[in-house]
Amino acid sequence: MFEVIIGLEVHVQLNTKSKLFCSCATSFGEKPNTNVCPTCLGLPGALPVLNKEAVHKAIMLGTALKSQINQKSIFNRKNYFYPDLPNGYQISQFEVPVVGLGELVIDFEDGTSKTIGVTRAHLENDAGKNIHAGSVSHVDLNRAGTPLLEIVSEPDMRNAEEAILYLKKLHSIVRYLGISDANMQEGSFRCDVNVSIRPKGDDKLYTRCEIKNMNSFKFIEKAIKYEVNRHIEAWEDGIHDTEIVQETRLFDPDSGETRSMRGKEDAADYRYFPDPDLLPLIITDEMMEKYSQIPELPDEKKERFVKEFGLKEYDASVITASLEMAHYFDEMMKEGISGKNAATWLTVELPGRFKEGVSIENSPVEAKTLATLVKRIEDGTISGKAAKEVLDYLVENDVEVDAVIEKLGLKQVSDDGAILEIIDGILAANEDKVAEYKSGKEKLFGFFVGQTMKASKGSANPAKVNELLKQRLS
Repeated sequence: MFEVIIGLEVHVQLNTKSKLFCSCATSFGEKPNTNVCPTCLGLPGALPVLNKEAVHKAIMLGTALKSQINQKSIFNRKNYFYPDLPNGYQISQFEVPVVGLGELVIDFEDGTSKTIGVTRAHLENDAGKNIHAGSVSHVDLNRAGTPLLEIVSEPDMRNAEEAILYLKKLHSIVRYLGISDANMQEGSFRCDVNVSIRPKGDDKLYTRCEIKNMNSFKFIEKAIKYEVNRHIEAWEDGIHDTEIVQETRLFDPDSGETRSMRGKEDAADYRYFPDPDLLPLIITDEMMEKYSQIPELPDEKKERFVKEFGLKEYDASVITASLEMAHYFDEMMKEGISGKNAATWLTVELPGRFKEGVSIENSPVEAKTLATLVKRIEDGTISGKAAKEVLDYLVENDVEVDAVIEKLGLKQVSDDGAILEIIDGILAANEDKVAEYKSGKEKLFGFFVGQTMKASKGSANPAKVNELLKQRLS
């Protein structure tokens, strides 16, 4: 039996307006090589100047992860040669990062949790982008110099599920803090996965492989499972020492396999040394106090939803996992409705009607509108079944809830006199069943309810029907 060891390195592109060491814009999708200057092109004589806002965002993340913030950190040159790295080195942080040891708690569906250690988070500039077109490759340096925050975990995860929970939680925290759009498709949140295994009971760390530049939770999970199986097979075949080497691998989504990309470098290969063009980063006490102010995080919001609105832990977790859904729920609750009902309609009924490409973020039904619909169920205007018809209509049409109820004729009859008239007719037509009910066949009560609802064409308020039937049959 083997134990899986997983550590993650996550690169978060910070949403500053300008690059890490120059004033070029960081906007995505511009024409190639237009957001560039002598500094991010690595031209001789051009000097870097640190972006203060990037430091602000790094401190915010460190605060959220309960990390040690190093008030003095150093920038280093990490030397390697890529066509899209114009300087021939990356400016990063090696010995002393801006963010030190921290932690992140992941939650399982069964209510248990686990703390994953965070080793460090350091600032560095991104490389450019190689664009391959047949036999020709082009280099776009618009991204070169964009600020990254690399968050390195401890090797504390033991399976793909834990790794995905960690990544989703970190992704959520980054979004809540507002330090990045964390758009995985655009590469604003990408991950390098380090995988190794060892015999159970062994505490030694064996050779690890790094799966590079993953930007999909689904593919990360598949890559980990494939790589773990590859390692186990090598151990069982007695070829672990020769088959498993320290290397960088790529995941092929089409085949579902990883393949070797290059040998993995050690720190010595990068020849780190302090960047002579940059002074040490000094974070003053005033900066610490100012930059440590952060908004409500997912765990805090979840706790508030449970205490304030009576949500179940699981429902609160589902809602707070998405920043947009949490905001949507908060807006719904301003209308004074039940938290439990709001959660059901937000997490089950509304998403169940979304077409492909639609989410809470671009929902055709606004929070106040959905809350009004829930309110109409709670005040007895319509039944839950009728509300589903109303929601179907609202998803396709931008109209008021009450107008839809009126248009579709779904308003419930709650008038005692009107309902009693129907009930009396049902009881008169079924005197034999009334006698059976009164002699002890209480299950017949459901029959009377059903007949009353049928006679009213579903418009009678079910609660009123039950109440009035009990009175008539007592």
